[in-house]
Amino acid sequence: MLGQKEIEFYHQNGYLSINNVIPDDILTELRQVTDEFVEKSRRVIEHNDVFDLEPGHTPDSPRVRRIKHPADHHPVYDKVLRYDPILNIVTQLIGLDIRHNGHKLNMKYPKFGSPVQWHQDWAFYPHTNDDLLAVGVAIDDMTTENSCLMVIPRSHLGPTYNHHQNGEFIGSVTETDFDPQATSIPVEVKAGGISIHHVRMLHGSAPNTSDQPRRLYLIQYCALDAWPLLGIPNWDIFNDCILRGTPNNEPRTTEAPVRIPLPQAERAGSIYEVQSLMEKPLYQ
Repeated sequence: MLGQKEIEFYHQNGYLSINNVIPDDILTELRQVTDEFVEKSRRVIEHNDVFDLEPGHTPDSPRVRRIKHPADHHPVYDKVLRYDPILNIVTQLIGLDIRHNGHKLNMKYPKFGSPVQWHQDWAFYPHTNDDLLAVGVAIDDMTTENSCLMVIPRSHLGPTYNHHQNGEFIGSVTETDFDPQATSIPVEVKAGGISIHHVRMLHGSAPNTSDQPRRLYLIQYCALDAWPLLGIPNWDIFNDCILRGTPNNEPRTTEAPVRIPLPQAERAGSIYEVQSLMEKPLYQ
């Protein structure tokens, strides 16, 4: 559980780093299962509903940059998504009634792990209120050297930046005067710890030029009364994502700056693909 100072720090700055959340036995299983998925990727030659592949991926040299929806594919990922010590922390920050609204496992291999350009999660999925956050479960140590998450403190209190280019949503900040270098800081976390960032937080991560892997299991949580502005595809599926609380049809609305992520660009399958369309990426 968080102390009052940590709760206040999150609301003021938009992020947290907390060590010693995942016990060693679960962390070991996460690593083992993740390695098994990478082995399975040897049989895949292009992106599919499980794997987002790095450029240069081959059966002899598998390179996976993301496992999509991991909790749908193995029980250990689902166990971590529902892990009470994590949920207890989340409810301290966004309220007692919560659901998950997405999950993925991002991987940066030594020497070539792809960057994630600067963006706000809010730009991808605006809701009726902004009581949403992402928890990053560190499977490896997250350090400045292996390109841990970078954030701009307090940016969650500011505007929603333009993520469009030539009229299409490309999933990255495109405003010409945006320069994160002077104000961004690293969010370092030990393996088994978690990072937390607010849905409106500006964040990104550079390529991994170190000799150490960087695997991060990202789980999105939101207040039960935060409803996606783009609608829900299915009432039952929507409610299956509830972790604490009971279904309700009364969204809570608050003032928050919104830009709708439409129209989408041609490569809308993943953040990596859509960001590859950037004409002037900050991370090369």
